[in-house]
Amino acid sequence: MADDEDYVYDEESGEWMPASQLAAKQAAANTVEVRDSVGNVLADGNSVTLIKDLTVKGAGQTLKRGTVIPSIRLTGDEQEIDCKYPGIKGLVLRAEFVRKR
Repeated sequence: MADDEDYVYDEESGEWMPASQLAAKQAAANTVEVRDSVGNVLADGNSVTLIKDLTVKGAGQTLKRGTVIPSIRLTGDEQEIDCKYPGIKGLVLRAEFVRKR
């Protein structure tokens, strides 16, 4: 037998499968799809525009509608994105308040 790969039991399907195939299947199941206010899928590195004025708690600053936030990062939550903006550290926005550029 030329196949040296380990096989593992997948409890969900009730079948034995190669470990690499099971790992890929589990990784695909764990991915979260984040969508903006109009339904576009967001990805790491996208630029977004705010669709309404947002008061940033703790910063004493308001981000105005139309503000461009470059290079977002997904947090793993389906509604939150991590961003950088000058003067504000640790900015996390809800996806419902942004639109993909």
